[in-house]
Amino acid sequence: MKTIKLLSGFALIAILFTSCYSEVIVDDYNGYNEPVPVSINQVLNSHELWYVAVDETIGYGESPFLQIAFTISFRNGTLYANNNLVGIGSQGNGFGIPIGNYNAYNMILDVDHDIDGYDSFDVYQIDNNTIELYNPFTDTSYFLHGYQRSTFDYDYVFYDNLQYFLQEYEAWEKTYTSNYGALNEFDNENYLQFLSGGNDNTFRSSQDPNGINPNNLYWDYSGFYNVGNFSGNMYLKSLVLDYDYFDNEQFELSIINDQRIELFHPSSGTVYEFTGRGYIQYLKVGTELNRAKASGLKKRVQHTKKQDNPRENSRA
Repeated sequence: MKTIKLLSGFALIAILFTSCYSEVIVDDYNGYNEPVPVSINQVLNSHELWYVAVDETIGYGESPFLQIAFTISFRNGTLYANNNLVGIGSQGNGFGIPIGNYNAYNMILDVDHDIDGYDSFDVYQIDNNTIELYNPFTDTSYFLHGYQRSTFDYDYVFYDNLQYFLQEYEAWEKTYTSNYGALNEFDNENYLQFLSGGNDNTFRSSQDPNGINPNNLYWDYSGFYNVGNFSGNMYLKSLVLDYDYFDNEQFELSIINDQRIELFHPSSGTVYEFTGRGYIQYLKVGTELNRAKASGLKKRVQHTKKQDNPRENSRA
């Protein structure tokens, strides 16, 4: 994570940035009539980063590489993405990792993804910093908002999506327990694992001793977890572990760095630190990890209601 605050959190979704070109393609799908011809590469290169607004998606299909990416970038035929929150803002100088190749022509974008293979999109420019990628094969539209790296709020993206950060390690090992605080059941839990499972994310815990390889852990308990917000403090989160077998455990979650978290247990007054073990880099070229938690399970969840896409009728 790039630990600088460049803009307020609301700036990520509210500010329209000035494009580096003066001509704009107007879209008759949105009530305009006369499109101005501009090269698709001018459009794609007008911003360094395109934030994938998953909750704005229209249609019932999915394009896997867009569903997991926080940002994508178009750089001289190579497609880049920030798929991970670990290292976001610094990995690949802010662009992330290369995930495939693309070819752009006549407002069509063809993508050859390193793992997902070929896909094709019609490109529509909605305004100076918003484009729509319409997949005619799935009748689904993704909406991307453009930013420059120097003004993109990486911190906001990190903290607004913290539940995905917890999934980016095979396990979290307890490496510190404060010598104050009342004895409690959670003192016995030495490992946590956070799995992607749609809106109800699953966690597991283990009482194995420290130093065990994540692949060899025995998971004693499981349940659902939820990451919530505290009003007025973007950097402090609540973490609820809903155990199947006994009462919920509630914590205040703080980030120490990209590999260490702090859990404060209010009911006992104990502070724990957990260190991430087995970092998972999602969709790196040639990566198929034989681990207990497959990287292919991770994707961003659309929280808005899915709806029919009117775009197909407009193309007729």
